[in-house]
Amino acid sequence: MSTPQPPAAAPALGHSLKHLAVHLLTPLLMCLGMALAYQGAFHQPEPNHLKVAVVGAGPQAQGLAQTIQTKAGSALDVRTVADRATAEQQLRDRGLVGAFVPDARNPELIVAKGNSDTSVVAATAVFTNVTDKQGVPLHVTDLTTLAEGDPTGQGLFFLLVALSIGSYASVAVIGAAGAGLSMRVRAMVGLAVSLVVSVIGIVTAGPLFHVVDRDHAAVWALGWLYSAGILLIGIGLHSFLKKWTTLALMVLFVMLNFTSSGGVYRPELQNGFFGALHGFWNGAGFLEGARTVMYFDGGAGLGGHVVTLVVWLLLGGAAVLAAAAYERRGRRSVETPAEAEEDMEEAVAV
Repeated sequence: MSTPQPPAAAPALGHSLKHLAVHLLTPLLMCLGMALAYQGAFHQPEPNHLKVAVVGAGPQAQGLAQTIQTKAGSALDVRTVADRATAEQQLRDRGLVGAFVPDARNPELIVAKGNSDTSVVAATAVFTNVTDKQGVPLHVTDLTTLAEGDPTGQGLFFLLVALSIGSYASVAVIGAAGAGLSMRVRAMVGLAVSLVVSVIGIVTAGPLFHVVDRDHAAVWALGWLYSAGILLIGIGLHSFLKKWTTLALMVLFVMLNFTSSGGVYRPELQNGFFGALHGFWNGAGFLEGARTVMYFDGGAGLGGHVVTLVVWLLLGGAAVLAAAAYERRGRRSVETPAEAEEDMEEAVAV
């Protein structure tokens, strides 16, 4: 008959508190990062080199443009364009936010809301001040037709959010549950998951909610490129960062990504830091690419946005290759079942 074993001693209070503090570090860092990123990007939107034009070639148009520029300072970049056709073309090329057509009785502001509704609101406020002084109403003409299910033009931003969360949350699951698989197999699984994520995105944004009501194949392809880049980067980083991978991906693809994507405010309504990120971050590549496809007939810099997404995909491929080499040298520590379960729970919670 075996001798009963005494009950295990409860861990010391200090050890338990230390263990708890270590686990609380990740959510607290997430809180700090989200607060800094979102409030830093969105707390005080105001024009910053907002590109607008006055239509007309005569001294009256040039004088009005100069007066507006002098009063606005760096908030606006005011130019003159010779005629309405030129103004409309520059709006379709996304080189302007608004073009003002002076008229004593019926002044008009030409805009393209598909570019950014919030930027259009800012431009409208500028020229409403001008027409209010004349005592006449401002007529606003929109050159774009927004999707049926997206009257504000911001629905694509929420598609970006869905694609991002589906992608980076899958990384920890692949890294933990697929820990016994080779890097090659995990990368292939990641590409398959990115396909599923992109299909879920286009189906919900398209037939279900009509946020995307045209050019479905092109928007889906951009979504797949975007999702695949995140998954490959995450799968590669997981070999090095392990439990810190989710935090790293949140920094890259939430904190810096959503805030610089242009989905809420484009660079002309943000400070220089987030405006600079907009030029090369992958969320901006997807969002601006989708806007260009849907509302600007695939012109207005679509090639540059596709290149941005391809570069991020290549970065993901490089991360996977580096991780594979790292693992081949035997430097990858094997996660315990408890660590793997913790990684998956963290991913699902996020």
